[in-house]
Amino acid sequence: MGLQIGEIIPKKQISFSDLKGKTIAVDAFNAIYQFLTTIRQPDGTPLKDSKGNITSHLSGLFYRNMNLIIEGIKLIYVFDGLPPELKEETIESRKETKLNALEKYKEALKEKDIELMGRYARADTFLDKQKIKESKILLEAMGIAVVQAPGEGEAQASFIAQKKEVYAVASQDYDCLIFKAPKLIQNLSLARKRKTVTWYVEVSPQLIEISEVLKQLDINQEQLICLGILCGTDYNPGGVRGIGPKKSLKIIKEFKTKEKIFQVLENKEKPEFSKYEVNFDWKEVYKEIENPIIDKNVKIYFPKIDPKKIKKILLKYEFSEERIDSQLEKLNDVKKQAAQKTLF
Repeated sequence: MGLQIGEIIPKKQISFSDLKGKTIAVDAFNAIYQFLTTIRQPDGTPLKDSKGNITSHLSGLFYRNMNLIIEGIKLIYVFDGLPPELKEETIESRKETKLNALEKYKEALKEKDIELMGRYARADTFLDKQKIKESKILLEAMGIAVVQAPGEGEAQASFIAQKKEVYAVASQDYDCLIFKAPKLIQNLSLARKRKTVTWYVEVSPQLIEISEVLKQLDINQEQLICLGILCGTDYNPGGVRGIGPKKSLKIIKEFKTKEKIFQVLENKEKPEFSKYEVNFDWKEVYKEIENPIIDKNVKIYFPKIDPKKIKKILLKYEFSEERIDSQLEKLNDVKKQAAQKTLF
């Protein structure tokens, strides 16, 4: 969904070592989109093999996840299933945005404007069935559990976290919070250094705990969902125009219940509300968030790491065999050290 509520959400910076020995449920589509949009050439072109196959997602899935595995972090990738009907408007809007970005990229290409080429190429990113299939095969070869959600991956991952089968959910978005994930980790799959105009800055994971969010904002879970709806979700893009996170929080604290919050806005019961329009069925949106389609009997299976299969997949797309072997050797060293510790 991409809830725009980050400015009021309390976060705590942690280190990768803090996550050692923990299992994390990753919002698969969110992570793979990150790889596809960020692992690129300066002109915005994604990584490709000599046949023109895009490999940015495979590069991210292998190298960044391998680093996490070597750190002692166990991963479950949760993939989206069929989107709810309420999400159709968002999906169409995203398609239109990507098509517009493609046209602007072509214009920038003609002008040889590297900066604009990079910007619009990143916006024109599609995650098709082939990339999803390739991703699942590689993840399983790496010993990473793959879960196919019947609906929203974020909702399924949040449910797994509620059952305490994982320590937290990893996503750059805040949607897992309205799906009641107890803990959310951001920046888990990002590059550990980010280039700025003049230098590189360290990128560390951030931990968001729902209990701390509710405590510091002084609201309950129902009100947090209302906050998301006011600001806009994938089920009501844009929310109530003109109302941001801070204004939403003020309204929620004043009127308390979901019925009263939307009643005063729809009926414009205060003069300042005359400029706001609730042009969506808030009850339907709330219901979709409160009762998402999930698999309550989901089975999680961690396959064995298969180095030969990993190499076969990546070499097919012309990855460096030397770099693949280097990562696999590091993993093997970690396994040996762990085995030695169990002897004492």
